[in-house]
Amino acid sequence: MRLIKPLALVVASGMLAVACARGDPPAAAPEFTHPRAADWINSAPLTLAGLRGKVVLVEFWAYECVNCLNSRAWVEAVAHDKAAAGLVVVGVHTPELRDERSPENVRRAVARLGIRYPVMMDGDYSYWQALHNEYWPAFYLIGRDGLLYGSAIGELHVGEASAGRVEAAIDQLLKAREP
Repeated sequence: MRLIKPLALVVASGMLAVACARGDPPAAAPEFTHPRAADWINSAPLTLAGLRGKVVLVEFWAYECVNCLNSRAWVEAVAHDKAAAGLVVVGVHTPELRDERSPENVRRAVARLGIRYPVMMDGDYSYWQALHNEYWPAFYLIGRDGLLYGSAIGELHVGEASAGRVEAAIDQLLKAREP
């Protein structure tokens, strides 16, 4: 299995291009690593096969992470505004601090924050490792074809240029049809 490196989003000539360190084409996104219902909030366990035909925005976050909390408004806006076009947001809660390791604490935080999209609890860091992630928050884009098309690291805010670039990439993936 080829290792998946974090990707950078590049928009060129009206097409979404992928910039990798080696210039590789998009790779298959790794399957969600938690198939048990107890590890999911707001959803039965999801699979990439079950999401085929949808564009998926994977959000790595932790409920005590200030940068993650600062990105909440943007994530909620994107989830709301692009759902009808085929976007599915999947939160992946990977704990940063000791208290965040408790599934009950994560469930309470999801309820308190009003998160309505699916959240997978990644307490063992297995999905974090599958994507070679290193940061909170981090966002990964999976196309309708199940391939990993890009990532963005750090806070994203409604109306800011960096968020606009991610939204443009999402829009391009939503317009693309599965090959």
